[in-house]
Amino acid sequence: MIKIKTNFKKIKNNKACPPSRLVGSRRGFALLYAVMISSIILAITLGVMDVATQEIKFGTSAKDTDDAFFAADTGAECALYYDRLAPTNNAFTGTATMSCAGNTITITSSGSPASFWSFTVPGLGSAGQGCAKVTVDKTTTPTHVISKGYNDGGSSCVQGPNSVERQLELNY
Repeated sequence: MIKIKTNFKKIKNNKACPPSRLVGSRRGFALLYAVMISSIILAITLGVMDVATQEIKFGTSAKDTDDAFFAADTGAECALYYDRLAPTNNAFTGTATMSCAGNTITITSSGSPASFWSFTVPGLGSAGQGCAKVTVDKTTTPTHVISKGYNDGGSSCVQGPNSVERQLELNY
């Protein structure tokens, strides 16, 4: 029979191999850092998305404001043209029609004698959905024109919940 001699020694307080109680206390350390970094990245992303959303809303609002102001200005210019610059086509002498922004518009008067006229100019703005409601008052001197422009309303000039209105008043 052959005897094999083994030389096993007990290892006490080996620094290369820490006791098991220290190993257990370091568990989850990487997970904690991963969760913290993910939370920071999420907070930054949400902040950037909030700013981007506000910029989109502001940009849309500016476009709607431009469309409404353009519509009000177009309505006022039509009233000025037919009252001041085209006296042979003066539409503000009774019920008449005029051409404005490519539309044939019927002007209606109220009062006797006729002193107030109103008309609507459809199909204005960048998408063709804007409109203007114009009132011409010739009861006083100077003549008073109120032009209300809207960014939406279509051909019937009926406003929705997100309408933007701009008003121009002229006295001449």
